[in-house]
Amino acid sequence: MQETPIVCPQKTVDPAWIDYNGHMNMAYYNLIFDQCVDYVYDHIGIGAEYARTTGGSCFTLEIHVNYLQELVLGDPVRVTFQLLDWDAKRLHYYEEMFHAEKGYLAATSEQLALHVNMESRRSAAFPQHIQEKLSQLMADHASLPRDERVGHIMGIRRK
Repeated sequence: MQETPIVCPQKTVDPAWIDYNGHMNMAYYNLIFDQCVDYVYDHIGIGAEYARTTGGSCFTLEIHVNYLQELVLGDPVRVTFQLLDWDAKRLHYYEEMFHAEKGYLAATSEQLALHVNMESRRSAAFPQHIQEKLSQLMADHASLPRDERVGHIMGIRRK
């Protein structure tokens, strides 16, 4: 049983990712989060090989990123993945991006993904063996705390 989030392979902030403000551009936070999702999808069995061989894949439906602290050139980055919920066709998950040495939380990403039949390009249920893996992962992650940012509604708060 894995009662901790999945830890994805560490990354390092690349020179090409730095923008004119001298920090990592927002697009590359999304890139790193997406690479973590690919790692987890491979772990679950729904990654690139699955897409090539089964005719199924996952598409991102919605994403909400919070940028909390800057990352700069050469910073080591660690991302964790937590499954929040799932059903026969959808995944709801949450990722946290940390400075791998200093330990601060740099960004979070909450996402909703849809399983798709690549031939029809329509939603489709995950195969039974994948549903079993998702059920186990959900059981493993069920006791993890939910960050206050999960389900956050974006808007300008008026006092």
